[in-house]
Amino acid sequence: MFRFDYPAEGSFTLTLDGRVILRHSGEEPALFLGRGREDIRMFRGNFTIRDRVDERLALRFLGADGDSLRFGSPALEGEYRLRFFEQDGLLHLDGACEDTRVNRLWLRLAAEAGEHVTGGGEQFSALDLRGKLYPIWTREQGVGRNKLTEVTRLADALDGSGGDYHTTFFPQPTFVSSRLYFAHLMNYEYAELDFRETGYHEITLWTPALRLVLGAGEDYPALLEKLTGLLGRQPRLPAWAMKGLWLGVQGGTVRACRMAERCRKGGVDISAVWIQDWEGKRVTSFGKRLQWDWRWNRELYPELDKLIAGDPSMAWMGYINPYLVEGGVLFREAAERGYFVKRADGTDYLFDFGEYDCGVVDLTLPAAFDWYKNVIKTNLIGLGFKGWMADFGEYLPADAVCCGGSGLALHNAWPMLWAKCNREAVEEAGKLGECVFFMRAGAAGSQRWATLIWAGDQCVDWSADDGLPSVVTAALTLGMSGYGLHTCDAGGYTTLFHLHRDEELLLRWLEFACFTPVMRTHEGNRPDSNVQLYDSERVIAASARLVSLHNTILPYLEACVEENSARGIPVMRPLFFAEPDAPEAWDRDLFSYLLGPDVLVAPVVEPGADTRALWLPAGDWVHLWSGAVCAGGRHTVDAPLGKPPVFYRAGSPWTSLFERLRER
Repeated sequence: MFRFDYPAEGSFTLTLDGRVILRHSGEEPALFLGRGREDIRMFRGNFTIRDRVDERLALRFLGADGDSLRFGSPALEGEYRLRFFEQDGLLHLDGACEDTRVNRLWLRLAAEAGEHVTGGGEQFSALDLRGKLYPIWTREQGVGRNKLTEVTRLADALDGSGGDYHTTFFPQPTFVSSRLYFAHLMNYEYAELDFRETGYHEITLWTPALRLVLGAGEDYPALLEKLTGLLGRQPRLPAWAMKGLWLGVQGGTVRACRMAERCRKGGVDISAVWIQDWEGKRVTSFGKRLQWDWRWNRELYPELDKLIAGDPSMAWMGYINPYLVEGGVLFREAAERGYFVKRADGTDYLFDFGEYDCGVVDLTLPAAFDWYKNVIKTNLIGLGFKGWMADFGEYLPADAVCCGGSGLALHNAWPMLWAKCNREAVEEAGKLGECVFFMRAGAAGSQRWATLIWAGDQCVDWSADDGLPSVVTAALTLGMSGYGLHTCDAGGYTTLFHLHRDEELLLRWLEFACFTPVMRTHEGNRPDSNVQLYDSERVIAASARLVSLHNTILPYLEACVEENSARGIPVMRPLFFAEPDAPEAWDRDLFSYLLGPDVLVAPVVEPGADTRALWLPAGDWVHLWSGAVCAGGRHTVDAPLGKPPVFYRAGSPWTSLFERLRER
């Protein structure tokens, strides 16, 4: 229930279920309009964004008129109207400006000291977003993602790819407040969420046409049920996708089969073999890359079709992205048909992906969208793949010209359109519920289309902002943004400079993946520099046990996935679901999470550690491995390799299942 009050002339207060959301007066305005000039430059998916604000006007509240609030300024031509209406239990605020010179808007939502906020899409460096500004612009996550680290410095010096605390494949203009309300911008234009002030949260938007949705609830599950009712929910994962491990391997039919068989003989339950190089490969200075011409490479993978058809119990998975390499068969076909995004002069917009140029299929051109959808249906699903990585989606330049508008206006929506293309291909092939495609980039609305999200290209290290610990934060913030199914490259991906994956990192990462919806591995961009799951009998045996644990807990995981599909409650949840008012529940550096309602996982995220400090919410928790009952509060527990700290609620209806894990 929302309510507007008008305590004095020129002022108003908006409350939502008793919470003050907007407070506007002449002395403390909440709404500003202005004009700005942006400068956006892209290099291989990394963006430099600058905005010069030429004018910013604080608006006067002129009064209410039916379902609208009226604002004005002596410097404004005409009025600004903020229309409000309620739909499906949510409050919508839609703004319209009569002054066509205006292209910037700032809105301040009321905040309180001690208030926490989370969400923002998939954020890797913070669970509580208070104290920082978050640009909403999809891009490469960056290498290292911390300007104080040597890896980030080296990446910046190499090609400007170091990233920062806010760079992410999946930003979303959504936040959830500890005051139990959410705010979501329906806009796809560039935006900023600024949480640096104590008394307000400021939203910046590069259009005056505001489309804001607000919702309140009695607890976090109720909030997310409303948010995902607005954005959409992921379907249940098929049984094969959750059982066992997806083995990432490449190098051709013979090698893929040999490595998979070696793991299976060692006891690893391999449910899927993921061959990202099914279409061929190319080697660059970055490492092993792929031939972006999405056709089966029969020389590298002879008789792949027979192999897939011959063993229905094994899922084979491939790879695709929305770009086509110059000179490829599909590139020539798309160019001849006029299916690429254009430059202002009408020529095809080609750009550098790292030692090769590609065209971007225009997903806003209906004929191009349908053509690319048929590429997926014919070349991937038709070959027999049960899933694939639907990579990228972040590289649409701001100065591109698309059928549906400018690159500036469409950039943030592009990953959602890419997800929609994949989803429609699956549905039209009659494979929804059988096929799984997993994506790294996303946008508001990806919830409705993408079947699974993975955390992107973490460094093969322990760093808090771009290594193993960052994946925990990524899953939690994405879940609080309405996307509750999350996976990752076990062991990490980015292998640059001095980085390499050792045995300990791989096994600790697999321990974490064991207690997530899907276990999967990646060889990394430089496989020979990384320890792989199949490298030794010792690693294979340790991995086999972890996969067995994952399979044992499957009935519980399936119930969690079902709840996400039905209600939008994420599988991996922040600790404040269990104890909302505890400061520790918002401490990102605890790197812990709830797996469903009854399990708490505290992955080991430091090298050489054999103990783990952690915090338990109020109540009694049973240590999974020892059976010891622990009360809420701070604890330090043993954490030998293979037994990460995991607890379950005393009295859980799943107790007998959890006790079976103790036997393994």
